[in-house]
Amino acid sequence: MANGTLYLVPTPLDLGSTHTGPLALSLPQTTIDTAAKLTHWICENAKSTRAFLKRVNEVTALAQPIQEHVMLELPHQVHKKGDHKGEFNAKDLLKPLLEGHDMGLISEAGMPAIADPGSSVVRAAHSMGLTVAPLIGPVSLMLALASSGMNGQNFSFVGYLPQAQESKIERLKYLDQWIKKSGQTQIFIETPYRNESLMRSMLEVLHPQTRLALACGLSGPNQWIQSHLIEKWKTFKTLPPLQEPCVFLLGA
Repeated sequence: MANGTLYLVPTPLDLGSTHTGPLALSLPQTTIDTAAKLTHWICENAKSTRAFLKRVNEVTALAQPIQEHVMLELPHQVHKKGDHKGEFNAKDLLKPLLEGHDMGLISEAGMPAIADPGSSVVRAAHSMGLTVAPLIGPVSLMLALASSGMNGQNFSFVGYLPQAQESKIERLKYLDQWIKKSGQTQIFIETPYRNESLMRSMLEVLHPQTRLALACGLSGPNQWIQSHLIEKWKTFKTLPPLQEPCVFLLGA
């Protein structure tokens, strides 16, 4: 019996939002059709995966009813900090592949293993000699970078900044200095309810000639993208709405 294939299944960036659009606006038909055929999943949250599959079923009929799908959840400790350091062995999750079942690795929003847990699953599949196949779909970091007007030839994703105010300020100052030396675009994210606090910290400490871009609610009905120098941002009387998931970018 041939081994199955591990498919990396991207999801719409609005998956966790109350404002969702047609699935075909975010995913090509081939991705939707492939997802509809899968019955075994590795996910962060089975509930949101079922919500995604309901939307898939509206476009392409699922191979099996949702309640018959096998959903294996990643351990909670790898959800936010990621699992790229090799601290979690995912081989046990991949046993269905050895039994001939294709599996889907699915993100809460966007592409699995990009600013998201899942790298340990992909790494384990490679170590077991299994086939890994990424499907086409949205990657918020690349959408944000492309729309920022910043250096797309040299960039770095630095994840989440420290939560403690003093450490966060220190990190922002370091990134600001590194931008000037390297010309490298710096990309980071934050939990939506901390977006406003992060924005105020950036306006407080970053150099006036540093460029800041915000890409919020990407691909959703409330999407907005702005890119200005810090000195320009400071002239705005009110901050833009920051309740949606946002990608922050700093550049020269």
